[in-house]
Amino acid sequence: MLTKLLCEFGATALMIVFGVGVHCDTVLKGTKYQGSGHMFAITTWSFGISVCLFVFGGAVCMNPAMVLAQCIVGLVPWGNCIPFMLADMLGGFVGAVIAWFMYADEFKASEGVVDPIAQRNIFSTNPTTEGTNYARNFFCEAICTFVFISAILAAASRAGENVLMLAICVGLIVWAVGMGMGGITGFAMNQARDLGPRMAYQVLPIKNKADNN
Repeated sequence: MLTKLLCEFGATALMIVFGVGVHCDTVLKGTKYQGSGHMFAITTWSFGISVCLFVFGGAVCMNPAMVLAQCIVGLVPWGNCIPFMLADMLGGFVGAVIAWFMYADEFKASEGVVDPIAQRNIFSTNPTTEGTNYARNFFCEAICTFVFISAILAAASRAGENVLMLAICVGLIVWAVGMGMGGITGFAMNQARDLGPRMAYQVLPIKNKADNN
């Protein structure tokens, strides 16, 4: 059990280092990849998640929604549900703190230069119609999450014990969902990916913070 919890924590933290890190690259002043854009970010998320699965094993969820889905279909015991979710959330928080520390100088250089909302969005997702159209935004996230979880479970059933194949498939799924359906809400699909880093943003010493919703 402890090994599984550490794998969930480590995989989620590494995923967020990749994900928050690439948004730091594209947004913050002074990075080599500033302004690289949406495709650069989504591709990094996709490859990063594939790396996490390959390193920590195809059984890691890195996502409370995936933990719940696997409990429902009988792949994860219900007794592991809450511990796995907490490990994922903590991993998301710690991964965001690590990414912030790596880019601390760039955050400082961006003070008063980069829009505070853009800096906030390094850590968390937000819809194009922020503060309005909640029903549409909820529907979009629900569809993205359903497609994401269902496709991964289908890929896992076909990949069997082939972790490399599963890792590649999950990366492609992330890329497809992000490019095809992610432009409306930012395709969180994962409470550990959004809420964990959002909580980190709330407590990190970043100046001129935007409203964290």
